[in-house]
Parts: sequence; C-alpha cells; structure tokens
Amino acid sequence: MNGHATASAPAGWFLPDVRSIRANIGGWAHLSVVQYFVAEAAVIEAWAGPEPYSRATGFISDLGAVSCGLYEDRAVCSPLHWLMNASFVLQGLALVLGALLLTSGLLCVAARPDVQARRFRATQEDSTPIRVLAVPWIMAVAIRILTGVAGVGTVVVGLVPEDVGSPWHFAGALMFFIGGGFALLLLAVLWFRQTPVSWFLAACAVVCLGALVVGGITRMEVPQPGTLERLMGYPVTIGLATAGLVIAQRVRTERKALRAG
Repeated sequence: MNGHATASAPAGWFLPDVRSIRANIGGWAHLSVVQYFVAEAAVIEAWAGPEPYSRATGFISDLGAVSCGLYEDRAVCSPLHWLMNASFVLQGLALVLGALLLTSGLLCVAARPDVQARRFRATQEDSTPIRVLAVPWIMAVAIRILTGVAGVGTVVVGLVPEDVGSPWHFAGALMFFIGGGFALLLLAVLWFRQTPVSWFLAACAVVCLGALVVGGITRMEVPQPGTLERLMGYPVTIGLATAGLVIAQRVRTERKALRAG
C-alpha cells in the first residue's frame, strides 16, 4: 500500500504519496494525449482525396487508411496516414502508462489536498469483524482498468487501420469509447465535491456515452457521421487529459511544498 498513515486519520485511512516521480509521470502521460489533436489537424491538412476532408462527414479512421481509393462508400486518401496511426498508438500507450502508474490511492486524493484514501472499511458479520474494500477504492481500481482498456483499444486502432479488413479495428474503437467513457463517469463520481472539474468530466462522459448509444441505434447512418463519432471520441481525450492536468498540478504543488520545507 503506497503512502503513510497520519496521526489524525481514523484507522484504515492513509495519505498516498502524491509527491512521487511515478505519480508525476502518470499525470503527464494522461495530459500528453492532447497530441492527438495536433496530429489530426496535420493529417487533415495533407488530405489528398477527391473532396476536401470534413470533420462533419469524414470518419476519424479514414485519416489512418493506408491505401487511397474507395472504402465502403467513401473516397479516402490520407498521405500522412502513418502520422495518424502513430498518434493513435502514442495516445493508447500514454493511457496504459497512466493506468499503471496512477495508483488507486492517488486517484482517490488527487483532486483535493485534505482528502485521505481508505482501502478497507470495517464491518460485522455473525459477530466477526471483517474488512471489505471501500467503495471509493473499488471505483479507483475500476477507473484504472477502464482507462487501460481504452488505451489498449487505441493502440489496436493505430496498429490495425480500417482498410486492412480486420474486425479488430472496430473492436479497438469500441474499447476506447466504452472504456474511456465509463472511466470518466466513475472519475467524476470519485472526485465529486473534491473539485468542480468533476462536473466537466461528467459532462464529457455523458456526451461520449450518449453519442455511442445514438451511433449504435442508427448504425452511424446520420447526416454527419463524423460529428457523431467525434462526440464519442473527443470527450474521452479531452476528459482524460483534464484529469491528467489535475493530477500533474497536485503533484507539482506537493513537490514544490516539499522543496520549500
């Protein structure tokens, strides 16, 4: 268990080490996913299809298509497809790294300095005291797992472009949308009353999951499928980057206070 118990803390509560290099790297890893937007803009600028690429009607995966030509009913040609796919992979690896380095205890306390983590709570069963995992701790573990799933899915999307004829591309995209959306929703609940950012994370989650439901019902047969897909994906990237910023700022503040002391 990372961290240390405090003299004033009730039994079972502890303050995780929020000054560690591990926490610092994990926060910045999450924040680094914003590189996706830079890569996407560059790849769109280099688009060589018969019609200009539109974020409203063009699918994100079209930017990573390896070959020029017709894919389904769309004419695609993305000379910088390698950059788009590399961005997907880097984004996914950053999320996996964050899921591995940001401990459950750290996630419980990262949004407010005076919050302490609790892994177990005491309960009684047949007059025998036992310890069970606390709900916030379970949520933090679930957030890490879901973030890791989203990261692995994004890596798959980058390694298996849409036009190679593999179902893994679609599966990877679903892993990113579903894993990322629910990770943000749980993180919003975990940080509720710790930071106003929790409302923003909740909004990102609702937009992502709502768009995912609409996409599933309509099979993406809508006037602007590109907009709908971006309503699934953009909130995940923005929300997780925001969470990384909150964590990185907390770690920076704690490390600065340590040096000043």
